[in-house]
Amino acid sequence: MRWRLSLTLLGALLLVAACRPAPGKPALPATAGQPLAAATPRPTLAVTTPLAASRLLDAPPALVIQPPPAADQPTLADFWAGRARFVMDVADTGLPMGESDTVAMSNGELWSFVHASDRSAGVVDSCGDPVAFPGCLVIYRSMDGGVTFTLPGSPPVCQIPCHQCPCPEDEHVRQQQYPRVLFDGDQLALVYEYLGRVMLRRSPDTVTWTPAEHIADTTIWHLWFRDCVAAERIGRHPFAPFDYECLAGGPPGLHIEGDTLYIFTALGQNPSAMGCFFAPVDASGPAFRRCAANPLFVGAASYGPEDATDATANAHFDFRTISSAEVVKVGDGAAARYYMLYEGVRGPGPGDPGDTQFGVGLARSLTAQIDGPWEKFPGNPLFVDLPGNIGLGHADLTVIDRRTYLYTSLDGVTRSRLALQWVDS
Repeated sequence: MRWRLSLTLLGALLLVAACRPAPGKPALPATAGQPLAAATPRPTLAVTTPLAASRLLDAPPALVIQPPPAADQPTLADFWAGRARFVMDVADTGLPMGESDTVAMSNGELWSFVHASDRSAGVVDSCGDPVAFPGCLVIYRSMDGGVTFTLPGSPPVCQIPCHQCPCPEDEHVRQQQYPRVLFDGDQLALVYEYLGRVMLRRSPDTVTWTPAEHIADTTIWHLWFRDCVAAERIGRHPFAPFDYECLAGGPPGLHIEGDTLYIFTALGQNPSAMGCFFAPVDASGPAFRRCAANPLFVGAASYGPEDATDATANAHFDFRTISSAEVVKVGDGAAARYYMLYEGVRGPGPGDPGDTQFGVGLARSLTAQIDGPWEKFPGNPLFVDLPGNIGLGHADLTVIDRRTYLYTSLDGVTRSRLALQWVDS
C-alpha cells in the first residue's frame, strides 16, 4: 500500500509541476530611442540665480489645478528638440534627498509631498508613536517660491490620521512610500507604494482622506501564485539574487486626462518596462484595468559590461527597474504628446548588497494617446552619469510662476531645483 501512496503523491506533484507556468523571461521588443552604445559623460549643469518669487497672497492655502507654463516659456518638447536645457538655480532646497512631489497652492505656497519616518525626520503617527522607516506621508512647505522647504510640527505628524490607536497595519503608516498627487478640481488623488502594491487614496483638502484602495492586482509575486505576461516577468540579474518572478507595481505615477485616471507602474525586471492602468477618475481601486499598449516602453535589454559602473555603462541605466513616472501633456489635439520623466535602476554592481546604480530617463508618446506606443530620449540618462544616486530618478516637475522647474538630487546628499530655460537665454 505504501508504494501505491507514494505513486499517488508523485503523480500529484507532477501534475502541480505541469500546471505551473514555465519560468524565465521572454525577450521583449526594443523601444525606439534606446541608446545602444556607451554615452559620453554627462556635462556638468550650468548654475543660475533664482528668479524673485511672487509675493504670497494674504489667504489660506487651498488646492488648485496646476497651471501650464506660460506661452513664452520652454516645455519638455523644447528640451527634447534641443531648444531648452535645465540649469541649477537652487543647490539645496531643504527637501529630503530621496523624493518629492510638489504642487503650487492657491496663495502661492509650495507644498511637497514625501514619505518620512522617525529615523529620517522625527515623524510620529496620529497616535503619537514613532513611525518606522520608510514612513508615512508628510508635507514640506515653502513660503519663498520653492527655494527652501521645511517640515512643520514639533514633532511632525503623518498627514493621514489613523482611524484607531495604535495605528493598524491597513493604514500603511510604515510604508506610504514614493507618493504622487494630482488635483482635478474636486479631489486630490494620492498614489503610493505599499509592499510592492500601488495604493490609492483621495482627499478634498489633504486633511480628510478616503481609505486606501489597492489598484487592480498590482504587487510582486511568484509563478505558483499566478502567471504573468512577458513584460511582467522578472529575469535574471548578474548581481542580484533571484526570487520573485513577476512584478506589476512599485513606485507609481499618475495622470488625469479628461474623465480618466491613469496610474503608471513598473512592469517586470531585468529587463523592466513601464506600464499603466486606467479607470474613471472616481473609480475604486479594483476597477482599474491594464492599458492595452502595455508595455509602453522597455528598458535596456542587458546589464551591459559587468566590470563597469560609470559613464561607460550609461546605456544600461534602466535595465533592472523602470518606475516613478512623472507625466505632463504638451500641446493639444492630434499634435499633443505626453512626456514622462522616470527612474531607471541598473541594479547592484559586483558585491553590492542592494541597488546602487540609478538614473533619470525621459520618454514621450508617439501619438496623442497615453495608451499607445512611446519612444525614449536618445540622450538618456539625463544630468548625471552612473552610478547616480537613489534620489535622482524620483523626478518632481513643478510649474512655479508659469515656469517649469524640476526637483531632484544630483549628488545623493541634497535635493536641488533645476530651472528649464531656453538654450540661448
